[in-house]
Amino acid sequence: MGGSHRSGMPKKSSDGARLFIATIMGIVFGFFVGMSFPYVSLNKINLPSSLISSLDVAITDIHRSTTSKSLEDHGPSNVPKIYVQTNPRGAELLPPGIIVSESDLYLRRLWGDPSEDLKKKPKYLVTFTVGLDQKNNIDAAVKKFSEDFIIMLFHYDGRVTEWDQFEWSKSAIHVSVKKQTKWWYAKRFLHPDIIAAYEYIFIWDEDLGVEHFNGNKYIELVKRHGLEISQPGLEPNNGLTWQMTKRRGDREVHKDTEEKPGWCSDPRLPPCAAFVEIMAPVFSREAWRCVWHMLQNDLVHGWGLDFALRRCVEGQSENGKAPWEGVRARCRSEWAEFQSRLNEADKSYLAHSGKV
Repeated sequence: MGGSHRSGMPKKSSDGARLFIATIMGIVFGFFVGMSFPYVSLNKINLPSSLISSLDVAITDIHRSTTSKSLEDHGPSNVPKIYVQTNPRGAELLPPGIIVSESDLYLRRLWGDPSEDLKKKPKYLVTFTVGLDQKNNIDAAVKKFSEDFIIMLFHYDGRVTEWDQFEWSKSAIHVSVKKQTKWWYAKRFLHPDIIAAYEYIFIWDEDLGVEHFNGNKYIELVKRHGLEISQPGLEPNNGLTWQMTKRRGDREVHKDTEEKPGWCSDPRLPPCAAFVEIMAPVFSREAWRCVWHMLQNDLVHGWGLDFALRRCVEGQSENGKAPWEGVRARCRSEWAEFQSRLNEADKSYLAHSGKV
């Protein structure tokens, strides 16, 4: 045992020397290889993804430091003290140019150039509050809307994956919270700043009949008549509650109607005029901003809301008078002013012509 140990000492020293020389040669060789190939794509090297991610971050940081320096890179004393009172609440300390106060529901990729994410930007938003039992009716309804509409489903039964049997569902927005109502979802997920990209917002029930409906034609009609809050007319034989919601074949739109005796305290007020039922309302972007603020957090069924929607499209009251009273007073005033100007013009003409 002792002799074997002594004879191994020179061999161990020789192995160590060879290892040292090989290491030095490897470093020198690696240096020259690196000089010959200054850039090697990490994507072509089979490395663990976590390592590649770390290297990417490091390289990106180095690149940024050599091309564009922020004010913070020069020390905290160079960062301006910002307070812009007109910024959105909570963003007063930011420069206005970095603030993005509105958003959208467009689905985006996780890679590539952000400017190339969207092949098409839908202009209108359609929401349904749904349970799986109504899937066939919703499927029929969705097919009435073109690619200009983005579909959003609020699932009150918690069943979401089953909707993937429909191809359109794979690109729809799904929100699942059990046992809630349409207006509960609307208050919490349809803030005007989040859906500001959409010109019109449909907030519909799940059991509507849409046999004669066409989304694009409806939008054309709404724009042509300047309707801020509207709804499609319903078939007369569907057990209507209100006459206002009945479809009429003799006109494109109607804004007033005759109700049952005693149902309207004033023919200019709901449900005889300025009335849209809450089952299938369509809001302009501007009108929805007002309506959203009127929704109450704890009054989730929306009863009575349809009688108050007109407040978001009518003019402001003046001196305690209703808007229509102000319009009527203005009309009378203009009539009197026109007559006065016409009389003065007649007198002036006669005076200059010497006929007086």
